Amino acid sequence: MSNLPCPLWRRLVALVYDLLIVVAIVMVVGLVCQIATGGKLIAAGTHAAAPLWYQILQGAVVAAYFTVSWRRGGQTVGMRPWRIRVSRDDGGTISLQQAVVRVLVAAAPMLLLALEPTLGLHVTVWAVFVAWALWFAVALFDPRRRALHDFAADTEVRRMD
Repeated sequence: MSNLPCPLWRRLVALVYDLLIVVAIVMVVGLVCQIATGGKLIAAGTHAAAPLWYQILQGAVVAAYFTVSWRRGGQTVGMRPWRIRVSRDDGGTISLQQAVVRVLVAAAPMLLLALEPTLGLHVTVWAVFVAWALWFAVALFDPRRRALHDFAADTEVRRMD
């Protein structure tokens, strides 16, 4: 494994790949929950609303995807083609605690979605996007190219050469 930090652009492209995986996971969980509830999962009306248990389940399943991937080989599906890996500073596999901290801090901007009833969907989505941009912008100034969630979890993403 190389000691070279991963450039931000490579991390972001890998994240786009992982977004496709996450969408697929969310769709499968949604289908299973729709079947389990007899098609009454989402209350339709003037404003569709998903129950809190469903939102928590979706978050937990997505968090599990990242946590398990980082613990088993240090890579998500999106990281593999770009030959990058999450590790401790000594190059070892991250601990369960590090993986959980990393995923929770990385997902923290999603809490802004709770502001949607007040701010409206358009402003809320932009707020989440800006927060994530700030989370990753930290990597532009760190010599080891660590994002905010890497600092919080004491991890880093390295290129595999």
